[in-house]
Amino acid sequence: MDYKVGDRSFPFLRAAVIIFLFSSSIIFSQGRGTIRGIVTDSTNGEALPFCNVVINELHIGTLTDSHGLYVITAVPAPGKYTLTVSYVGYQAKKIHVSVVKNKIREINVALSAIGIKMETVETVGEKVIGKNATDIGLQRISMRDIEMLPKGVEADIFRSLQYIPGVKATGDVSARYYVRGSASNENLVLLNGITIYNPFHAFGMFSVIDPDMINSVEFYKGGFTSEFGDRLSSVLDIITKDGNKNSFAGSATSSLLTGKALFEGPIPHGSFMITGRKSYYSEVLKKFLNDKSAPINFYDLSLKLNYSNPNFIKGSKFDITSFVSGDNLINESPYTENMSWSNKLLGVDWFQLTDSPLYFEMGISWSNFKGEVDPKLSSAKPKNNQLDDITTKMDFNYIFPSKDELSVGTEIKDINTTLYLENALGAISNLSGNGTSINVYGKYKFLRYENFGADVGARIAAVSLLSSNNNPYMIQPRVSMTYRIFPAIALKGSWGIYEQELTTLSDENEVISLFEPWIIIPDYLKPAGSIQYSIGATTDFASNISLDVEGYYKIMKNIPILNDNKIASTDPDLISATGESYGWEFLFRYNNSRIAFTASYTLSWAYNDVNGWVYYPRYDSRNSVDLTLEYNFGNNWRASAIWVYNTGLPFTQSLGYYNKLYFSDLYNDWSIYENYQPFQLLSDRDLGRLPDYHRLDLSISKSFNISWVKFSFDASIINVYNRANIFYFKRNTGERVNMLPFLPTATIKMEL
Repeated sequence: MDYKVGDRSFPFLRAAVIIFLFSSSIIFSQGRGTIRGIVTDSTNGEALPFCNVVINELHIGTLTDSHGLYVITAVPAPGKYTLTVSYVGYQAKKIHVSVVKNKIREINVALSAIGIKMETVETVGEKVIGKNATDIGLQRISMRDIEMLPKGVEADIFRSLQYIPGVKATGDVSARYYVRGSASNENLVLLNGITIYNPFHAFGMFSVIDPDMINSVEFYKGGFTSEFGDRLSSVLDIITKDGNKNSFAGSATSSLLTGKALFEGPIPHGSFMITGRKSYYSEVLKKFLNDKSAPINFYDLSLKLNYSNPNFIKGSKFDITSFVSGDNLINESPYTENMSWSNKLLGVDWFQLTDSPLYFEMGISWSNFKGEVDPKLSSAKPKNNQLDDITTKMDFNYIFPSKDELSVGTEIKDINTTLYLENALGAISNLSGNGTSINVYGKYKFLRYENFGADVGARIAAVSLLSSNNNPYMIQPRVSMTYRIFPAIALKGSWGIYEQELTTLSDENEVISLFEPWIIIPDYLKPAGSIQYSIGATTDFASNISLDVEGYYKIMKNIPILNDNKIASTDPDLISATGESYGWEFLFRYNNSRIAFTASYTLSWAYNDVNGWVYYPRYDSRNSVDLTLEYNFGNNWRASAIWVYNTGLPFTQSLGYYNKLYFSDLYNDWSIYENYQPFQLLSDRDLGRLPDYHRLDLSISKSFNISWVKFSFDASIINVYNRANIFYFKRNTGERVNMLPFLPTATIKMEL
């Protein structure tokens, strides 16, 4: 009998379940043992993700995941081995382990941070880890990477993404990012597995995620595997810290824009972390707004609790995440509109290890977004949007003695959206929608061969949000592979089909996007979809020198865009477009104890097609170069420099003006002599190109202690040689508006 959801049959799911159950019965039939454990920081108990864990005698190993968990199966038993655990910035630890046949050996490891005055960082086992990792398109971002970038007022995770090859920005003013030729609403942002729908503060200048609360970041700029869905382009997976499990601690930070604080400490069988950030001085933002003032006022608050008691459920860990952010732009003038938007998140997660190489994770979460424009007596149009998302997820992972992995899971989303808006022609739209989607995924990772790895899976849209049930992407197969042809050279590739049933009403004519309303794609349109191909190669010239090359090709279909020709209320608000993007990305890295140098180059093309009319999207830049240099002077002094170059972005050119008669009073005979106003004539969309963009940023930092308090000071200069990079021309006056000029900033942080 086949497994069915509704009236759809999935016989291959039955096969996956049979394989899973059969494998459980032969878990240790090979006469081997397993080593498993969690790696943490010795000072605070925080999990350390992406650590190297190596069995020296066998030259095999693995990386810890976002929970700090590592599992090494198929260890010949009985036997005695040396386990080496290492992580950048920590003292490597060697542990002698006895492995017993048909048993799991639990070895939890606490690493000690290397003293801040030491100049070298010890790393062990890098050459035997990840030889067959299927990680094309994946970037792991450390907090050190974020902190060493020059601050655009203060450190920001989204702005750090813009230095990754394949990621674009449309200006210094916005932290909004575009990945491999796709719109920003096609990027999925997860905070502890919960979707954040509008992760931006202050007109999109900064993200709502305070870097101080981050533990790990994984960024998939394409080719993400079947456990992720709902977006076409990229996934930003952010895991926050648990909080100090050993002692109470806190920190306070002040910049030219915000003040923020963090407090953490232990609770019985767990810990907590509370963070808060509030803007208090917006004058510095005049540099972002062409010397115009704006009543920018924002805040964000987060809370995380975790509980792990072996006397309650052995091997379990429970997390509660709560997050709130808000922006309020209240103008005193009755002729200037007010705006506000907010996010609210709440989630509960249960992570469970078992007595076999099986572990699972279950969670339920609620995500809410609200946005409103109150025009008052201004010419702005009213806008009101709300989205509620209740999601339940279950993920099961099993590691075979052969090192292969099987993962299966389900995701159930109940989404409700409302939207009221009025366009420039006065047509009113009152859009609302609700629906439930059920997605099932499964994947098998072939990791048994030292030089070959593959991740083969599929995501199945068993029930769609769209009530029309017109879903051409019900089954979304995905494959990624790695083949190491030489010890220092690995070839990689991926292919997949992706689907998205939510969209935003994004207007490409908006220079600064306030907030983008979210809706379920209307039933008269099909869900958006894409087919993506990626190929690449990784070359390790030495332990500290590497070169990554990736090429991609992406086809996008049924992309919903605003209907610029909507006049009557009966006209559709959205129409479908197609798109295409392709390019090559190069990333070179070099580092030693004092110097770290990174160089990246991207050559890319992006096109959109609306009813046969092809144009370049605003984020299409042909060539991009990023050069980053970091230097450690010693005695806790560090400095960095970043030079960025991009060829010009597309824009719509002005052809000229004519005097247009506007009828404001049909009963006034003199109106035909008074109501002529200039009306602008535009060329086809985005046929022009702005001048090339380039900029140099410098940063220097110093850490020091006064008594038992640790201080960190950062100073940055943005646009050192004051390059006049054009942002846009005002249509009505022709005034040129530039991006950020020469801008010094500073931040000081105090940790208790």
